[in-house]
Amino acid sequence: MVKRYLSLITLDEALACTRQEFPRPVRTATVPLDEAAGRITAAPVFTRFSVPETHLAAMDGIAVHSRDTFGASEQRPVRIRDAARVNTGNVVPPGYDAVVMIEDVHLEEDGSCTVRAAVSPWQHIRPVGEDIGESEMILPSLHRIRPHEIGALAAYGVAEVPVLDLSVGLIPTGSELVPVGTRPAPGQVVESNMHMAAAYLADLGARCTHYPVVADDPAAIRERIRSAIEEHDLVIVSAGSSKGTRDYTAAVIGELGEVLIHGVAIKPARPVIVGKVAGTPVIGMPGYPLACFTILREILRPMMAAWGFAPPESEQVAARLTTTLQSDAGTDEFVLLSVGRIGENWVAVPLSRGAGVQMSAVRANAYAKIGRTLEGVAAGEQITATLLVPRAGAQESLLVTGSHDPALDYLADQVRPAGIDMHATHTGSMGGVLALKKQECHAAPMHLLAANGDYNIPYLEKYLPGEELVLLCVAERQQGIVSREELRLDDLPGTRFVNRQKGSGTRMLLDHLLAAEGIDPSSIEGYDRELTTHLSVALAVKTGEADAGLCVYSAAKALGLSFAPVGTGRYELVARRAVLEEDGRVARLFDAVSSPEFIRVLERLGGYETGETGVRRVLP
Repeated sequence: MVKRYLSLITLDEALACTRQEFPRPVRTATVPLDEAAGRITAAPVFTRFSVPETHLAAMDGIAVHSRDTFGASEQRPVRIRDAARVNTGNVVPPGYDAVVMIEDVHLEEDGSCTVRAAVSPWQHIRPVGEDIGESEMILPSLHRIRPHEIGALAAYGVAEVPVLDLSVGLIPTGSELVPVGTRPAPGQVVESNMHMAAAYLADLGARCTHYPVVADDPAAIRERIRSAIEEHDLVIVSAGSSKGTRDYTAAVIGELGEVLIHGVAIKPARPVIVGKVAGTPVIGMPGYPLACFTILREILRPMMAAWGFAPPESEQVAARLTTTLQSDAGTDEFVLLSVGRIGENWVAVPLSRGAGVQMSAVRANAYAKIGRTLEGVAAGEQITATLLVPRAGAQESLLVTGSHDPALDYLADQVRPAGIDMHATHTGSMGGVLALKKQECHAAPMHLLAANGDYNIPYLEKYLPGEELVLLCVAERQQGIVSREELRLDDLPGTRFVNRQKGSGTRMLLDHLLAAEGIDPSSIEGYDRELTTHLSVALAVKTGEADAGLCVYSAAKALGLSFAPVGTGRYELVARRAVLEEDGRVARLFDAVSSPEFIRVLERLGGYETGETGVRRVLP
């Protein structure tokens, strides 16, 4: 039987419990600083591999063929004979394309399964590269590394801190974990959460002992916790707090002492455990990195503040939300944001809410709390954004929303010496047009091919009539069919394909090409499967998930794939003329595009024609 949480209490109740149960430890010492946390990068840092490198289950349950669950409901359950039991984080066996949550499954004695909910293709599955794709930039140069980013660097293969003293024991658990510097095999994960915890807590003034990984063995976990509480004022256990078949933390803490809390109504991080063993607090964290970050910030930070390790107060700003956020009533949800100031107004762009998407924490400069009395916040509403960086730094953030291109990461790095922190959100070209219309971005990259053969201007004239705009050509870039076997456009019918999202310029180009060639989109398997970046398309092809896709040459080149050009499109950065003239950051961004350094970057990446780079067009 699947175990439920012991109980769910509110965050306020959880904090009140920690204040009552755990008085301040009395200890003094001199502590060293972690060598990386607080340092500033001298060059861009890139990931060595994709995370994850194979499809993983996002829920405990069974892996299935989604088509086999069609029509399943509470009233009409469906019997399935071809399925595989998986826990959260397990590799999804080849051939299966969805996971049914264990709560919706009944395991029959004959080995079959009865499911009470239908699933769509790829539901409850973390796809390859969901967090970050091979060759992507993690951090730009001249960036002060924040504590939680230590975990991100570790996860992506990058291998190289007289006071009140607090001794903290950090225990990572999980048979699937491998050490930093190891490229994980399928089913393995780099142990990163406790690296993040060590850096975060050390920044608050704690001295941390980071223990080696403990396998998923109750006896081994019990012995490590027993040993740790003899030496430390606080013990933190990573993973094993949920309800999978290998989640032992709560049971072990209960055997050694008392489980005070198992389940707090917060998201992410609901399965958090607060226990007490021989008077020592023992905190159990879920394995997802963003859940770990939430517990550090929302539970451990207040605990340490109560013990005298008071961190600086985080600043808050009132910001206009760009995207509607749905949330569950009864739960306090924390959403990471990119915030920036456009004119006199703050704008907040929500980042991915996946608990395993660690790049959201790297890219975020703020977060918002959706209170438990709400069911969400609508786009356009004012929210309170709590800053993760100094206010001055957030004010220098430049919001760039629209079409994705790998060169945008390099452009962001080009403007870092000027103190500009560029936040790119990949919503597709039409998403950029609409963000520009609603004044929710400083600039919008786009490549929208119109019926008259021109790019971008016809769409801007339609959606922003009469607006004074400046279009800056970044490059004319090659787009084509990416594959492992030199496939071309006319090979697509019957081929497994992966597409870009509706509204993206690449998707619109594909539809134009298919119509011109008389190819019915319904003849292309996977036409309706959508990804949001060129690199994610190339990754799907490289890993064998698809046979072909449409992307820019630089993405195909980065992953060593075949590329058959289908055309060259004008990729432009668009800003309101008033913003360009009044905001020096936008002006410096435009100037950087024309710089010899950036042009050399484009030439090195490949697939960009730079004859028009830096050329400006104006509307009206």
